[in-house]
Amino acid sequence: MKKSILDQDSASPLYMQLMRKLRNDINSGVYPVHSRIPAEQELCDTYQISRVTVRKALSELTREGLLERHQGKGTFVSIPRLRLDLRSINSFNDVCAAMDRVPSTQVVQAQLAPAHPYDREIHLEEQDEVVEIVRVRQADGLPVMLETNRFPKRYSWLLEEDLTGSLYGLLRSRGVEPEQAIHEISLCYASAQEAKWLGVEPGTALLALDETIYDQDGHPLHTSRQRIRGDRFTFRI
Repeated sequence: MKKSILDQDSASPLYMQLMRKLRNDINSGVYPVHSRIPAEQELCDTYQISRVTVRKALSELTREGLLERHQGKGTFVSIPRLRLDLRSINSFNDVCAAMDRVPSTQVVQAQLAPAHPYDREIHLEEQDEVVEIVRVRQADGLPVMLETNRFPKRYSWLLEEDLTGSLYGLLRSRGVEPEQAIHEISLCYASAQEAKWLGVEPGTALLALDETIYDQDGHPLHTSRQRIRGDRFTFRI
């Protein structure tokens, strides 16, 4: 690599300047997904900066999800995380399409099930049944999230449909528009079954997104409980 000195007199810290340079190189395709970036010493020599500065930049880019470090092998460009904007209602398929990723779905369960206490969010009594649809959502064949959607029983027609695509597409075809949502975000840990579906070790930390979705008339439409791999998905608020 050609030597390139960062701006020592800039108000921007050197590690942030290196982060911007590497981020731009990744986004422009200089370093494609899965490619190995230069070793720490090579970056030190190229940009004439200390190893401490290089390590801080790489650590921050790893935290952002742009890089992943493999012990004894080096630092590699990771698969970009999907980004969900919580300010609007978007299906998983929409999110994938916006980032040129190919969505796919494994339907784990689709049935009428007894209502839970938390189904009161969609104005159900405990003795009622709900339409429960459990799916693993994948991007480019890699598992990203496990989602459980629960609808009032009047939506039982969904059980007769192809559930490997967009549920919101099916709803819109019947004149139902998901329009608003209340979100709760927390941290949880993968159970043995969740870990199997998501391709992680049991006990792995997952993002938990619990939502109540409302239709165009302001009526509760469904609840959604999503268990998400944080290394493959992030939120914008």
